[in-house]
Order: sequence, then C-alpha cells, then structure tokens
Amino acid sequence: MRWSPGSYRCGWMGCQDKTVLVIDPQTRKIVCRYLPAVFVVLLLLCSCGGGIYHTVKPGQTLYRIGLSYGVAETTIARVNHISDPTRLRAGTRLYIPGADRVRYVPIVKSAPAAKAVAPSRVPKKALSSKKSTIKSPPSPRKKMPVQQRPAKATTVKKLQWPLRGKIVHSFSTVAKAGGGRGIEIAVRSGTAVTAAEAGKVIYGGDGVQGYGQLIILQHENDLFTVYGFNQRLYVRLGDFVSKGEKIALSGTPPAGGAPRLHFEVRKGKVAVNPILYLP
Repeated sequence: MRWSPGSYRCGWMGCQDKTVLVIDPQTRKIVCRYLPAVFVVLLLLCSCGGGIYHTVKPGQTLYRIGLSYGVAETTIARVNHISDPTRLRAGTRLYIPGADRVRYVPIVKSAPAAKAVAPSRVPKKALSSKKSTIKSPPSPRKKMPVQQRPAKATTVKKLQWPLRGKIVHSFSTVAKAGGGRGIEIAVRSGTAVTAAEAGKVIYGGDGVQGYGQLIILQHENDLFTVYGFNQRLYVRLGDFVSKGEKIALSGTPPAGGAPRLHFEVRKGKVAVNPILYLP
C-alpha cells in the first residue's frame, strides 16, 4: 500500500488496517498550526488552582476575609490591585485565589462613639443684663505677637474615642514616656479598647518602657495613635484594623495604680493633644 502526503493510517481509531484517511493539504496546515497551541491551553487549564469571587459586606475587613479563606491579605490585595486595605468598601467583589467556595467572614461591629459633653447654658436674662451694663471701648489696632500654631487635625474623619471613661490625666508635652504625652482615661480593668481610626498595626508588645502592653496604629496623613496600659492584645504586627474594631483589653500602669488607658495621638514624631482630634 502506498502512502500519499495527505493520507494517514487510522487503525488506532478503530478502522481496518487497509483503511486510509485522506486529509486535504489546507486542513492539514490548519491542524499543524493550531494543535500545539490548543495543547498548551489545555495544560494551563488543568494546572489552574481555581478561585472564587467574594462580595465585601459592611463591617468586613481584608484581614478577616483572608483569615476566613486561608489566604494572606497581602496576596488578596495584590491580586485585586488594592493599594490601601483600610479603604475597602462594601459591595466590592474580591477575587480569592485558590478558594473553592464562598465562606463566612465575621463582621466587625464598630463601638458607638463617645458623646461629647455639652457646655452649660447661661440664662438669657443674665446675658441681657451683661450686655446692657458692660460696654467694650473700641480697641486700637495693634500687631498681635505671632504664636506657634498647634498641629492641624487629620484631614480624615474625626477620631473615635477608644473607650468611655473619666480623663484623670491631661496632655502635656514635657511628660515622661507613659505619662502626659497623651491622656489617661480611668475605666474598669478589662474594658474593651477599640481603634480610634482604621489603620495598620506597626507595634504590639511590652518592649517600650513605661507603657506596659502597648499598641501603635499607623493611619493616613502621617498620623499615629498609641494605646498603653493594656492587659491583653487582640491584634498583632502587620494587621489591618477597622475604625471601632476591638484591639485590646485595658489594664493598669506598670508602676501600679488604678486601672486606666493611656492614649496618645502623634503627627509624625510629634505628640499632639488628642482632644483636638476627638469629637
């Protein structure tokens, strides 16, 4: 039996030995051109690990989503082109590589912000009597001495109180570490401490003298918040937390005394009065 350039024996396909399958030259060129590419595509499809899409719900953070699926939050952020995980919005569809099904992700409930104390009102009669009796003379124009302006508050939303309680120590720029560089809020031992703003944990531990168990969060616009005198920490280095998320339990100062929380706000490396940033 003679073989022609366009003929192939097909006994392996169930044909008889003498049967000849004739393929025209044009079809043979197409098969030879695209067969390797089809083979490579099939290999790639077989080797894919798969994945699913997760729709972000209100109160879910990238850290909690990664924890639920067993995928690092940095991997999810890189795959979905997320530059700032703290700005994750509800309704966003995230691709979770390697996941085979949609999993439950716990929702972080924000603690209610502390209510500001309203100033006492002066009776209208007293105001009217003062206006009628006191007259301020016209003051000559004088050049006021230039005063150093305090650090501006963050351009993001106002910070949230980390917990509710009585302020027992006020802010002072000349205090020692763990002292009046921030404010101290008296509370019961074991009170939940929440993040004043969404951010990243850049420190968590007891290696800084004077602060006890300490947490430092980094926020946008070069802003930092410091939480000291804790008895237990719920976050670790590198975690991303949401505003109002529980991060620690309050404790007592290392030197002893009544239970309280030490809270600082820093603009860069400079400690500023936290009251300027709180509602």
